[in-house]
Amino acid sequence: MLTHPMLDQLAKLGLSGMAQAFAELDASSDAATLTHADWLGLLVDRETTHRRDKRLTARLRYARLRHHAVVEDIDYRAPRGLDRGLFQKLAGGEWIDAHDNLILCGPTGVGKSWLACALGHKACRDNRSVLYQRVPKLFADLALARGDGRYARIMRTLNGAQLLILDDWGLDPLDAGARRDLYEILEERYDRRSTILTSQVPVDKWHQVIGDPTFCLPRRQAHRHPSVSAALGHRISRPRSCGIEAPRSRPWQQH
Repeated sequence: MLTHPMLDQLAKLGLSGMAQAFAELDASSDAATLTHADWLGLLVDRETTHRRDKRLTARLRYARLRHHAVVEDIDYRAPRGLDRGLFQKLAGGEWIDAHDNLILCGPTGVGKSWLACALGHKACRDNRSVLYQRVPKLFADLALARGDGRYARIMRTLNGAQLLILDDWGLDPLDAGARRDLYEILEERYDRRSTILTSQVPVDKWHQVIGDPTFCLPRRQAHRHPSVSAALGHRISRPRSCGIEAPRSRPWQQH
């Protein structure tokens, strides 16, 4: 129970980090040696750290990342052709602010989901909203949501995140409902938010997964917003067919 008047006041103001620091300093034998400025600086530092940690915890809880992965733990020596410079640039997050998108392609076991979650974790640390979804489960949930009234709410949640991670894209061919859901998600997020897609299926085979020739998946999007395509499992290069380029049409555009 808070008994010290100062602690009570700090608690009422919602300054719990500062209150904890005050209690610790007050009980410390070194407290008498600190100046008023030292006391204030330590209290403010603790409150700042407390709020940052609390905000990060909330961001990660909302994101529901599949893996507890951080970019600092990435092993660039692993034989998957991961370009250190490119990935560290992605970790900086400027592409999220620019509403660009990222495709991680490669065979099973190269760590696509882990890398996507590492970027998601870094985005949370940078105070960006993130949401992780496995594509097969997402489309199944959306199919059920159409019948119970949750569809609009789920779509608002998907479209509200600054970074949406769609994992395991392309495991199964899409039916008409899933095609429509995919179109609505990507169209709504286009030029407003960023999306990461991970897939075992090469981009030039995505037409087969979509299963409808009226949906076009060109390799290019609007010229102002490039998509980064990282082909894992072999050496990453940056020719025009793979890498950072300036797409010219939406990859999900219907014809």
